Amino acid sequence: MRKIVLISLAFFAISSLSVSCSKGAEEKKVNTDSIENVGLKSELASVTAEKDTLNALMNDIADGMNQIIDIQDVMSVSNLGAETADKKNMLRDQVVAIQVMVKERERRLAELEKRLTESGAYSDDLKKQVTTLKKQLENQKNIINKLTSELQAAHVEIGKLNTRVENLETENTQVKADLNVEKQNVAEEKERNTNLTNTMNECFYVIGSKKELKEQKIIETGFLRKTKVMEGDYTKSYFTKADKRTLTQIELHNKKAEVMSKHPQGSHVIEEVGGQKVLRITNPARFWELSNYLVVKVG
Repeated sequence: MRKIVLISLAFFAISSLSVSCSKGAEEKKVNTDSIENVGLKSELASVTAEKDTLNALMNDIADGMNQIIDIQDVMSVSNLGAETADKKNMLRDQVVAIQVMVKERERRLAELEKRLTESGAYSDDLKKQVTTLKKQLENQKNIINKLTSELQAAHVEIGKLNTRVENLETENTQVKADLNVEKQNVAEEKERNTNLTNTMNECFYVIGSKKELKEQKIIETGFLRKTKVMEGDYTKSYFTKADKRTLTQIELHNKKAEVMSKHPQGSHVIEEVGGQKVLRITNPARFWELSNYLVVKVG
């Protein structure tokens, strides 16, 4: 009887130990599975995020290609040599801006490829997509280089701006500063051209009696001698300055008037308006051919 009890106790102990070991193994397996699931989920989330980044980059590169095509279309239908400086500079600015964007997208793609390689999730499909994007960016760079050459051939200053694209951290600030300087230079050049044009169109006229004109050494007279307009020895402060482009009529405020300086016939007439003489310049280009100074004797 005692032997039977001992055998029963031993069997119970073995059974309990077996159940305990079985439970421990099951719990360990459950914990291991949970850890593996968390790891898989984390890796899946990481790959998904990288794919989303890749898709966003693909869209950006496609947009950049559309911008390049638009500039190509403009430059292909226009004669750059005949375009205004403002239009050329606008095209130059657009090309430089795209250069900056292409450089930035290259950097982003390189960082993304590095992360994919380190993650171990760099599948053949992803490698193909990255390779395709690299080719697209290289194609964009080639087109931009071609457009840059075309702008340079049209005498558009772009070299200095191109070199600054290599340094993206300071490029935007530097280019803006250069553009401001260039705009200032353009404005100054326009001002110089305007001043030169205005100077070239300056004219001078004087209206006076015979006595007044003689006193100012504008004309010279003598007994039985024809009145002569002095050349280059005028009292210039006595003249009124005007613009050839806008001076078409001069009121002489006298009933008698005579043009003393040299001006081609048919380029002007003296008419009477309200009992007073008026000089009307009918052909300004011809009228000022021989002299920029007009002398009218009245009285």
